[in-house]
Amino acid sequence: METTSTTELAYLSATEALAAFRRLELSPLEVLEAQIARIEAHNGDRATGINAFTEMLFDEARPAARHAADTYARCARTGETPPALLGLSVATKEKHGIAGRLLEQGLVAKRGQLAQHDHPVVERIKSAGGIIHARTTSPEFSCATVTHSPMWGVTRNPWNPQTSPGGSSGGAGAALAAGFATLATASDIAGSTRIPAGFTGTVGYKAPYGRIPGLPPLAADWYRGDGPMGRTVADVALLSSVMSGRHPVDHGSWGPNGQPIPLHGGVESLRIGLSVRLGDFPVAPEIVENTHAVAAALTAAGADVVDVELPWTTVMIRETIFAHFGHILGPAVARETAGTEDQLAAYTRRFVADAAAAAQRHTLVDSLAMDARLQADLATAMRGIDVLLCPTSAVTSLQADGDYLDGIDTAGRHLEHYWEGHLTSPFNVANHCPALSVPSGLSAEGVPTGVQVVGHPHDEAMTFRVAQAVETLVGFEIEAGNLRV
Repeated sequence: METTSTTELAYLSATEALAAFRRLELSPLEVLEAQIARIEAHNGDRATGINAFTEMLFDEARPAARHAADTYARCARTGETPPALLGLSVATKEKHGIAGRLLEQGLVAKRGQLAQHDHPVVERIKSAGGIIHARTTSPEFSCATVTHSPMWGVTRNPWNPQTSPGGSSGGAGAALAAGFATLATASDIAGSTRIPAGFTGTVGYKAPYGRIPGLPPLAADWYRGDGPMGRTVADVALLSSVMSGRHPVDHGSWGPNGQPIPLHGGVESLRIGLSVRLGDFPVAPEIVENTHAVAAALTAAGADVVDVELPWTTVMIRETIFAHFGHILGPAVARETAGTEDQLAAYTRRFVADAAAAAQRHTLVDSLAMDARLQADLATAMRGIDVLLCPTSAVTSLQADGDYLDGIDTAGRHLEHYWEGHLTSPFNVANHCPALSVPSGLSAEGVPTGVQVVGHPHDEAMTFRVAQAVETLVGFEIEAGNLRV
């Protein structure tokens, strides 16, 4: 039975839990059992529940937690340093395969398919002592900004179950917000980590391209990246340090593994660019208000916050990303689903069609030129500033079971495509820039809003430093009493 004390344990941050484990004041099994109690009480079914998971691995997780407790006791006696994630629960996105377990990606065409090897991020989490106790839902082939599929049903936002936790890493965001896990893995090709973070009041990180190893052949797609999610910036920095670094499977991966990311230093004397609309995004008034409140808090803390103009339109950004998708992700989805098209979700059919149409309008070389234009615009706008601050999404929420085939409305304007409702994809085009989504407040619907902190290429330290300051200044905390679960 879930109690106040078990709920508090379920919501412990990774850094708090690790400190208590090392002092032998708390057992990893106690935290795991508290989270299992919340899962059993609140995850529910695929039709009406939060429905954050494709698979639960409790029978394997419990012995692992007991072993972790024994290891902490031994380390206390011997002075050994325990592994970085020892005893922490990590919910992994289903696409991050675990050897011998299902790897279906929500596709009927892949029903029953098993992973042959651990995904690189799974391998590193295991090596660092993390306990994978559940696997999280996503839309089909991770190609939507909502999380539902014919195979796995609808995943709902714990803050407001009528709304979506976003996508494609919606199960990860929902699990973290509901106290079902301490950490989670995600992926991001147009915002699939940051969008769920924004809608669930959590933190999501899109690392510079190649910093976190992926799985070939799609690891070669220069828009994509796997990454960490958590409830605090420090937790995300911890998981990122474990996941990052050169890996032999991914020849595009780079940098050291296990290198801590500095968080402190504050924002005094930093110059922070503010772009609420990234050109002409029609951003909902509540999001504008919450973003300006973050900027005001940074100014009060000593930062020089300056307005930044970008010459972008949502139409230009949509055309740029779909020209890219038309030559890589769209054909990949079409190949993987050949012969089962009539069983696909409507959003998947729409994505494949839109990508194919864009490929007819633009060659791959055209697409590269479009990418280069956007990257040059961003580099110009960021000249003389330390980071860029902007909202994560233009809309306050998405309906949990929505397809948005007819587009989306926000701030008095109709957007032709739902991908235009989010301000994330430009930073996949400029994919060497680190980008963190952190909470900025709540909307009237009771759904969180988020801001992105975007750094210069490869400058993770500054990006995390400012994100940590935003988190401290905003003071947003997930508490079970705030959630409608």
